Amino acid sequence: MLFNSFDFAIFLPIVFTLYWLSRKSVKLQNLIIVISSYVFYGWWDWRYLFLFILSITTAYITGRWMDTVEDRRQRLWILLSCIILNFGILGYYKYANFFVANFVDVVRFFGMSLSVDRLNVILPVGISFYTFQAMGYTIDVYRRDLKAAHNYIEFTAFISFFPQLVAGPIERAANLLPQFKTARHFNGVEASDGMRQILWGLFKKVVVADNAAVVVNAVFANVGAQSGSTLALGIVLFAFQIYGDFSGYSDMAVGVGKLFGITLMKNFATPYFSRDIAEFWRRWHISLSTWFRDYVYIPMGGNRKGYARTVVNTMVLFLVSGLWHGANWTFVAWGAANALLFLPLVLRRQNRKHLDIVAKGKLLPNARELGEMLLTFTLSTLAWVFFRAVSIQQALQYFKGLFSLSLFQLPTLTLDIGVAIFAISVLVVVEWLGREGSYALERVGLVQSRPVRWAIYYAVLGLVIAFGVSSQAFVYFQF
Repeated sequence: MLFNSFDFAIFLPIVFTLYWLSRKSVKLQNLIIVISSYVFYGWWDWRYLFLFILSITTAYITGRWMDTVEDRRQRLWILLSCIILNFGILGYYKYANFFVANFVDVVRFFGMSLSVDRLNVILPVGISFYTFQAMGYTIDVYRRDLKAAHNYIEFTAFISFFPQLVAGPIERAANLLPQFKTARHFNGVEASDGMRQILWGLFKKVVVADNAAVVVNAVFANVGAQSGSTLALGIVLFAFQIYGDFSGYSDMAVGVGKLFGITLMKNFATPYFSRDIAEFWRRWHISLSTWFRDYVYIPMGGNRKGYARTVVNTMVLFLVSGLWHGANWTFVAWGAANALLFLPLVLRRQNRKHLDIVAKGKLLPNARELGEMLLTFTLSTLAWVFFRAVSIQQALQYFKGLFSLSLFQLPTLTLDIGVAIFAISVLVVVEWLGREGSYALERVGLVQSRPVRWAIYYAVLGLVIAFGVSSQAFVYFQF
């Protein structure tokens, strides 16, 4: 079920009403969340509910079991059994065809003939997100950082909470699970804030991302026929497409959570205003970046084991992150490109140079900040070529055309390009002005007078109605 669909526009008010009518019973509220989340997930394909429930139940039983075992080695074997099962399921559905295809290619490289049909495997929506959330919980219980959940409905609500179920943010049990143990009371101010965030997320998705996608799809459909300037425009538009799409989903997820009295973590923090690649990765898909940091990078030794180990750990971190996004060598190349951009900073201990908000308290950045932001945006955007390309060959073709003399030609402008650029311009201005808030429109509700607030709301809503491209699937649903 898409947030930007008519189905969800009916679903949400019904669940909201039932939920708050049950406000005197936390258990009933949690049960409503669980049932609603199953309906939300099963709307896509009810058959994959069984897989989803298996993942939840396995993590729940594993947590309860480890909680009773004092011996660390025994707990480790229990944990590994759970990890092998869950990541085995994830690996089968997400990577089976990838490994089969590459095995066939290797065999053919050595001159042998082998014909293997692709497996008829459909990737379940959200499997990477809920699997990582469940595995983070079990690792925390193993480490004794968290007590195991003893209420199955509470635990199921934590894993399945429908706003963040299929595309994050990937929540930590320490933050989200306790919220299902305590009473929630309706807060009109918080609900209004949630509606503002939903509105802004909707704008980013249907106005920015979906209009940019129209141009991007046309450019990537025929890379060889495009001028360098058109290719440059295409990849810049993709940078904003994927940002508007994914951060828009995250804004809507967090906003819907507020309607139910649930606080979800911030997943994006204006990453395109970053001054270096390290800052970019602290601000992009925060829940996944911190998951890999805490459960992969730091356990491997992080940057505490010397330069050689730091290089290895950083490369592993980004390559695994790339592969998480999809079963294609393009994602591995994208991860490797970001690793190469990140390594100079971490080796020179400059990866935590920019921890503050750029130009905080100022209307405009200074010349140095502007230059750093433009350079970081350019580097991250060039890496996006690998992410968007369907193959390494197409990515190389894209770069070849991009860095040709035709880069200095004027691209052919169309109405679609004009609409996309207009939408992106509005996004950049509003996000810059609201960069110090948890989302762009937050301060509108705090500092503006009532007439100005409502004028802004109606302006954004008007843009959604006038330029919105509705019912387009979210990019990250495929991951």
